Amino acid sequence: MIKTLAVRGARIRVRESGDPAHPPVLLLHGIGRSLEDWDPQHERMSDAYRVISVDLSGYGMSTAVPGPINLASLAGGVLATVDALGEDRPLHVMGNSLGGAVAMKLLATAPSRVATLTLVNSAGFGKEVTLALRILAIPGLGKPLLRRIDPRAARRIERNLFHDGAHVTAERVDFAVRVAARPDYARVYLETARELGTFRGVRAPWRETLLAQVAAHPKPTLIVWGDRDRILPATHLPAATAALPHARSHLFPDTGHMPQIERADDFADLTRLFLTANSAAI
Repeated sequence: MIKTLAVRGARIRVRESGDPAHPPVLLLHGIGRSLEDWDPQHERMSDAYRVISVDLSGYGMSTAVPGPINLASLAGGVLATVDALGEDRPLHVMGNSLGGAVAMKLLATAPSRVATLTLVNSAGFGKEVTLALRILAIPGLGKPLLRRIDPRAARRIERNLFHDGAHVTAERVDFAVRVAARPDYARVYLETARELGTFRGVRAPWRETLLAQVAAHPKPTLIVWGDRDRILPATHLPAATAALPHARSHLFPDTGHMPQIERADDFADLTRLFLTANSAAI
């Protein structure tokens, strides 16, 4: 079920599935994306978990919480959304790309609210990032580019996310164009991108600070990557396991930036085993 909640002066879109009495799993999407990126996992996990995915503040079909958009405000908005759902148990948090950084920020600021972390091709572990995101940091270029996302541009963006082009469907392209036309889209995207990076790549200070905070609150952690990721390269995976030595890791072959879609069954099998092994963390 998809619904919209009033949260901190914004309208936040949420999808829920599964029995509310089951352990809660929270799913967080990447920059410029939406909760639809987690749809395959709702289908595969809702028999055993209360599965919650959200459109982050200002992303997807959510409006933006008043004030600056940064990791702290995104994580705070997520926590307020979960509270609005009446969920106060520790969460199994899964984050893809930017969503991984938001998940880590959630752990850093409210460690008691996080049971486990699953970081999926997550931001935060290296400088390298796709040129498309680095260009947005150039003054005068970002806003015009983000306001010109037509079906052709949307298809190109979607194609960069997957190793297998069969996942670039007309439905995904059409929805991407709709999301890009939302009034908050360009501003929120640019604020996020420019806080986290420059034309030279992802900034080191926030990464180093955040990883130190996460390491100070070790929770059961699974880090996964696709070996053909064009957005955040799989070379970040060794850096991630070095930064978080308590974490388990897995590399999906022939997979791009979204293993939860491109390897939906294998991803679900892997993460369910991980959650079952750490069920005492709830």
